Amino acid sequence: MSPAARTTRARTYDPLRTRAALAGQVEALRGAVHELCALPDAEELLAAPTRLGEWRVRDLIAHLAIVIDWVPKYLGDPVPDGEPLALTDWVGLTRTAAPTIAAGVREHAEAEFTGTPEELARTFDRPVDALLRTLAEDHAPLLRIAMRFGPMLLSDYLVTRVVETVVHADDLAAALPTRYPVPDAFPHDRQALAATTRLLADALAARAPGGSVELRIPPFAVVQCVAGPRHTRGTPPNVVETAPLPWIRLATGRRTWSEALDVAELTAGGERSDLSSLLPVMG
Repeated sequence: MSPAARTTRARTYDPLRTRAALAGQVEALRGAVHELCALPDAEELLAAPTRLGEWRVRDLIAHLAIVIDWVPKYLGDPVPDGEPLALTDWVGLTRTAAPTIAAGVREHAEAEFTGTPEELARTFDRPVDALLRTLAEDHAPLLRIAMRFGPMLLSDYLVTRVVETVVHADDLAAALPTRYPVPDAFPHDRQALAATTRLLADALAARAPGGSVELRIPPFAVVQCVAGPRHTRGTPPNVVETAPLPWIRLATGRRTWSEALDVAELTAGGERSDLSSLLPVMG
């Protein structure tokens, strides 16, 4: 059993690797948006539905611009007093913010993303370029930033931007089957995919602490969760295993437990291994 499966200590993320992962992921998104906007049927594709309620692809791209632009836009703002929010707490709080986020996205899309596909691509470049400039700067290790749920360490908040860009890049791929016949073909930054997988696994373990079930997401994460008898050696009696992108879809409500079982993206063995009641962990 991996040491990661035994510990309850909060996982940390190397700031330099986080910055590199975020830079790689936003560049992959930039490339995808530019390729999309250069297609002859770009207008039709931008109007295509997504799996996010009423959002169209154009709305999704507008939301990604908000996600990417938050750090360069608000880094210099006053930060409220209080203990910085932990990463796993941020994951849980996202489930309460969906209505506010949806309203903001529609407003942003109508204000800045209603032009031609070529104009949309140029508009998307602006937050990407601003974030890349910010990532290249030196920042104090304990620098904090204000975000919708309170203060957060900048180093941790950059991890949340990694998660958002990975999750929504997968949404984009799912909405464009002609561009991505296999959604897993989107060129995610590998370290960004790893950080997202680990944080969402840790959020599940924080939501259901315990040691009776081992969740394996090779090659990136192993955690133990769910109250009950703790396993200490040999093969655990309750094991759940899946791959990174299927796990991310489960953890964010993009796919249900039964759907993942039906398409063989998930294996679960043992009487306590059904985690469906604990999912999603992120809205």
